[in-house]
Amino acid sequence: MSHSPLHAPARSATWRLIALLTTLISPAALALAGEYQLIDGNRYAHAVAHSNRDLLRQVQQWENTRSPEYSWQASYPAPVVSDAEADALPPQDLWDRLRDNFHLQGHDHPKIRPYLDWYARNQAYLDRVVARARPFLYDIVTEVERRGMPGEVALLPVVESAFQPFAYSAGRAAGIWQFIPGTGRRYGLKQNWWYDGRRDVRAATRAALDYLQRLHKQFDGDWLLALAAYNSGEGRVHRAVRANRRKGKGTDFWSLDLPDETRGYVPKLLAISTLVEAPQHHGIRLASIPNQPYLTEVDIGSQIDLALAADLAGLSIEEIYRLNPAYNRWATAPDGPHTLLLPIDRAEAFRASLAELGTRDRIRWKRHRIRPGENLGSIARRYQTSVALLQEVNQIGSKWIRAGDTLVIPVATKSLDRYLSEDRRRQAIQNTRRRGNRIDYTVRPGDTWWDLSRKYGTSTTKLARWNGMSPRDPLFPGQRLVIWASGNGTVKASFSAPPASARHQKIHYRVRKGDSLARIAKRFNVTVAKLRRWNALPKNKYLQPGQRLTLYVDITRQS
Repeated sequence: MSHSPLHAPARSATWRLIALLTTLISPAALALAGEYQLIDGNRYAHAVAHSNRDLLRQVQQWENTRSPEYSWQASYPAPVVSDAEADALPPQDLWDRLRDNFHLQGHDHPKIRPYLDWYARNQAYLDRVVARARPFLYDIVTEVERRGMPGEVALLPVVESAFQPFAYSAGRAAGIWQFIPGTGRRYGLKQNWWYDGRRDVRAATRAALDYLQRLHKQFDGDWLLALAAYNSGEGRVHRAVRANRRKGKGTDFWSLDLPDETRGYVPKLLAISTLVEAPQHHGIRLASIPNQPYLTEVDIGSQIDLALAADLAGLSIEEIYRLNPAYNRWATAPDGPHTLLLPIDRAEAFRASLAELGTRDRIRWKRHRIRPGENLGSIARRYQTSVALLQEVNQIGSKWIRAGDTLVIPVATKSLDRYLSEDRRRQAIQNTRRRGNRIDYTVRPGDTWWDLSRKYGTSTTKLARWNGMSPRDPLFPGQRLVIWASGNGTVKASFSAPPASARHQKIHYRVRKGDSLARIAKRFNVTVAKLRRWNALPKNKYLQPGQRLTLYVDITRQS
């Protein structure tokens, strides 16, 4: 790994100097220490430019000008501070601590240069990323260090999500570590109507590091291959390695034939790490982050209204959600986890206030008389709760209810538009002004993303993004979508497709070695006959690896 000139030697000198200055009480020592605080990112260059002896001479000259009879040397005899003692002092800034743990190879590879230049040109972007990372980065760095992993891994959420806790991709990946649903569940991240563990920063961090460590072992200790596999899947990387081995080519990351996204993924991480290593050298600045925890986990014991939790903690509702982005609704999940992340300086007051509340006082309750035609589903939607919770609270064994009976329902303490719930976040995305004419569309039975994209002359990816969703998310009758279309917003279809009554989405599948029509049909929950009809396949012809097939899959039946 190629290091900037402003690296370990300068850092060691800096901490030896700070160790010395912190033992001096004189105003000059404090002034000089203050100078180091102000210099911030450039302190390494400053330390290189001035030896310890030169800096102490400046202090002596400043002190001796205060009065003729005042002697700095007599008043403040120089203490003895060994290099080992100075090096043992923990860094005061989290960036310094992170730099000490950078170990990945490839920081000097020419392929990182375009990404390095982009980051260096976009100071405002870096400022936003640092602001989002500030509450969580200490915990991530600590966990990475505890596991003995390279410090660069702590910056992977910059590449994955720019540290946006509510990030959601077209591939259905969520959270700062961008877990897709299946991988999240495989690593213990619970996902339900109330809670999505992929957005739980602490839980997702542990899961992501578990996954990366498994990949690191799987790829024989090669961190760059492990990172590439985190992005595109271990199977794809293994195939690329085997292909190069057969051709007698290198099997390192830089030699592999990988998807474009993955070829840029690892260089992006190396580029952002290079900037963090020596920001001044690249003309950027990083706002300081104290090397101390910002958040603590508070055990709340049971479900609580998040607006009430915000009041007890002295925070805004928006702050509660941004620190606890895994909660989808107006309250924490009834079945847990029963925890909240709060700023350390708010935790004790919150615990004291919470202790004064009874469990049932943490949620407001309302009595609802069942009207003719109502069912548990419609009542749950009305009050923004779940059918399962209504059944549990009211001790209902089935979904059958009777008009005239009364239900006890947990409800939000404030108007639902005050909460930064999943529905509210999606509404904010839908209300973002974009080019074209806005169309408010109500989903009808049989509608699919594919049908709507063709009808309104756009792509499924754009259509989903306008609504804070993924093209793989199912649509439900009555659901409201926002569509931004040009002209009158309708484009006549000039193609043949399955009936609109089928909830199908068109996908393209590349045949792999070992595939058969039966295996592909089973994987996508379709019939062999339909596969043949969609692709005009004769019965006596075999599939060939690399062959492209068109399928119309039921998106509500894909797991």
